[in-house]
Amino acid sequence: MIQKTAVLGAGTMGHGIAETFAMYGYEVNLYEPEEKTRATVKDIIRQELELLAEEEFITAGAIQPALGRINVFSDLQSAVQDRDYVIEATPEALKLKQELFQRLDQICPEHTVLASNTSSIPLEPMMALARPPRKQRMMVNHWYNPAHLMPLVELSFFGNMPVDTYQEVERFYQTLHKQTVKVLKDVPGLVANRIQQGVAREVFSIIEQGIAAPEDVDKALKFGPAFRYATTGQLEVADFGGLDIWCIVGDNLLKAMDNSQCANPLLRQKVQEGKLGIKSGEGFFKYEKDEVPAIKRKFMKKLIHQLKASRYYV
Repeated sequence: MIQKTAVLGAGTMGHGIAETFAMYGYEVNLYEPEEKTRATVKDIIRQELELLAEEEFITAGAIQPALGRINVFSDLQSAVQDRDYVIEATPEALKLKQELFQRLDQICPEHTVLASNTSSIPLEPMMALARPPRKQRMMVNHWYNPAHLMPLVELSFFGNMPVDTYQEVERFYQTLHKQTVKVLKDVPGLVANRIQQGVAREVFSIIEQGIAAPEDVDKALKFGPAFRYATTGQLEVADFGGLDIWCIVGDNLLKAMDNSQCANPLLRQKVQEGKLGIKSGEGFFKYEKDEVPAIKRKFMKKLIHQLKASRYYV
């Protein structure tokens, strides 16, 4: 049974994963090599927990106990040597992850499950330097950002792991109120990111062709397909609409839609111009620097409301 957890990396994803473990009662060791990040990560988590309390997702009294369950480490061995489950959220570099898993294999107990939050690096090469017995307890557990709010976690089941070990991890995530997806093939992007990129490809193409303004494209998505997707999957939508109708519409539309195999030229141009989105002050929309904290807060509050509502539709 998984009780003692560790998260490697306290950045965007890692701190949110650790926050989730702590919020649901698990002791978590959070390893972070950068002193500056270690010094600020608990303040960031506290602010996120306070917003959850403000929106009545947790109680104010739950904040301090959750923070107390998070132990921040600068030494890897001290962070993982007694853990049941370790997940890494380190930079997306194969060699780094290979060497990290090799070391974890050496210093973690034999029963420890080792996981990666990646969705872009295949599991097999990441496991290359681990011993054969350990490979049976290694997997991809891909969270969605922001980790403490998005309910989805994709769990790999690629043939290296016994069923009972997979089920142990699945039960652990159920205690975190996560919705788990069993991914059966090790493909780039797993499941959710592939779906998301399919939508994004057509959205960027519509903007590039001047078919509609950015605000109207987002409105069409939010109050059209995405309005249903909040509670109903694509395959359910197809069944309700009639597969014969979907087949006819597919024949008519798909040949006219974007089928490019690389990032949209408009997207690449914006990157080259330094228009990276909210972090640079401009992307498809403009963001005044002094308004960014409020914009981010509003975004988080919308996700919290949606998270609360989603529990009625499981």
